[in-house]
Amino acid sequence: MAADLISLLVLVAIFAIGLWRPVNMGAVAIVAAFLLGTAYFGLGAEDIAGGFPAALFVTLLGVTFLFGLARANGTVDWLVGAALAAVRGRVALIPWVLFLLAALITGIGAISAATNAILVPIGLAFAQRHRINPMLVGLAILNGTNAGGFSPISVYFTIVDSALTKGGVHVSAGWIFLVTFLFNLALNLVACTLFGGWRLRGQDAPTTRPRLSTENALTLVLLAALVLGAVAFGLDVGFLALTAAVLLIVVFPAHAKEAAAGIAWNVVLLIGGIVMYVALLQKVGVVTSLGAAVAGIGSPLLAGFLLLLVGGVVSAFASTNAMFGVLVPLTIPFVLAGHLDAFALTAALCVATSAVDASPFSTGGALVLANTEESKRDKVFRALTGWGLAMIAIAPAAAWLVFLLPAG
Repeated sequence: MAADLISLLVLVAIFAIGLWRPVNMGAVAIVAAFLLGTAYFGLGAEDIAGGFPAALFVTLLGVTFLFGLARANGTVDWLVGAALAAVRGRVALIPWVLFLLAALITGIGAISAATNAILVPIGLAFAQRHRINPMLVGLAILNGTNAGGFSPISVYFTIVDSALTKGGVHVSAGWIFLVTFLFNLALNLVACTLFGGWRLRGQDAPTTRPRLSTENALTLVLLAALVLGAVAFGLDVGFLALTAAVLLIVVFPAHAKEAAAGIAWNVVLLIGGIVMYVALLQKVGVVTSLGAAVAGIGSPLLAGFLLLLVGGVVSAFASTNAMFGVLVPLTIPFVLAGHLDAFALTAALCVATSAVDASPFSTGGALVLANTEESKRDKVFRALTGWGLAMIAIAPAAAWLVFLLPAG
């Protein structure tokens, strides 16, 4: 337990230093991982560095590079115009169109990172063009991704259902999908209220689109290939985006420097460092230890709430898929013993663990931050952090009250 306490105190110190001084919080986290890993846990530099999220790095690099090119050559402007034309210029409908698109793409089997990587850059470009709060558009996409994230053929549900089935527990896929969709729909209504969605009613924009050049046409073909590769064939969206960017530059090199300068390196460092530190805690068993300690509590209802809380806290900084793999097996003894209802516990865990994905330290939140215009990034970072912290507190409590308490 001493290791658990020290690790959590160091995490608090990372945030405190990052807020106290103008130093990138990710850099502080990397230093903390090095000092704690070597001095306390006896790990080598290679073990510590192994926690750096290479896949997330490639995703952020590839997506911001490709869409930087698409912005520079006017393709994003064309896409924004197409979106406006589809809703007849009604700006207020765009966040909800993005919400439904995100739910659809994730619901048919795309991983959440792919959905977010496809929609976030376009949505944030629209927000910048029409002076909409980037939080409204970003959260609409992230909430939509989670709304479709537990369909019977989705990646999230497949992971959860596989772990339950191995333990001899079965839940209704349709009901899990319905309740998680409704929860995220309600969450998006809250976001719409907080970040100015209703004030957009009656605001119309011109629906004219710029002329489609040869470069724009190639960019659209490459974007379509990215979507097809990620959704239909399950290929990594980061590598796909980077490949598309390189091909585009080879054919049309004029915007290469401008796009490269727009890569959000400070966001890469911020997110990479924090995730690297949390990966250290997972490697040395701190996360598993906390989960096992919670599962050993005598009161099933209290243990259930604490499992939801652990899921929310850790998922805000680490892989949601990984958290399902860790926590779902811990819930099975409570279900088999008859202490907690299988559907109620599964629904609560799905909601509590995924609702925090808008944290700036998760892939979705990081993409929103990276694609926000530079002048607004600090403000959006604070807003995403506040939203993420609120979800850590609210989502587990709401899930417990709505699902576990009545069933218990």
